[in-house]
Amino acid sequence: MLVGDHAGREVPVRLKNLGLSDAELDRHIAWDIGVAGLGRLLARRIDAIFVRQRYSRLVIDCNRAPGHPGSIAEVSDGTVVPGNQRLGEADRRARVEAIFEPYHQAVAAVLDARQTAKRPTILLALHSFTPSMDGFDRPWRFGVLHRRDSAFSRAILAALRARWGDEVGDNQPYSMDEIDYTVPRHVDPRGLDYLELEVRQDLIATLEKQQGLVEPLAGVLDEALAALG
Repeated sequence: MLVGDHAGREVPVRLKNLGLSDAELDRHIAWDIGVAGLGRLLARRIDAIFVRQRYSRLVIDCNRAPGHPGSIAEVSDGTVVPGNQRLGEADRRARVEAIFEPYHQAVAAVLDARQTAKRPTILLALHSFTPSMDGFDRPWRFGVLHRRDSAFSRAILAALRARWGDEVGDNQPYSMDEIDYTVPRHVDPRGLDYLELEVRQDLIATLEKQQGLVEPLAGVLDEALAALG
């Protein structure tokens, strides 16, 4: 099962684009560029379900626990978000109830149905990262994020590095730590394996590039599953 916590860039009309321009909402601060298209194509190729969030992470980040400082960012990569300044508890709760919880309930419903049907499941959380952040160029094509407790992640890391070598990061450009929300919430109670895969955004910024990456990624997934027996 694939999930896209940051796959969309929509903002509810009443929030008036959070006071940001369309150009700002097109940037990586608002969403994981390319994930919606790549996730849709990859899910179709491997016959998987893809549940994605269509609202911008600037409205509320679905991979952060409500109340976490990063849940509703007031500043992102140097950009002040006017619509997130000095929010009261009622406004924060409204976003949790309208956007955050329905998304996670949708993910849970699919996983529960698969568990009831006794269908083995691996949760693949798909993300993308900007090629440059805070003045630092990121050389990796992919990053495999994990807590060193995932056999599938280790197998994916090996399969990716067999093709792309050092261009594949092990907990790069981010590490999977206590701030991640989606994997712990859905994987841990069900005893599932998982993969949190980061793809550099310039590699999937267009439909053509997304289409070109589907077969290589599907092959890597098949290799990892075969390695696990």
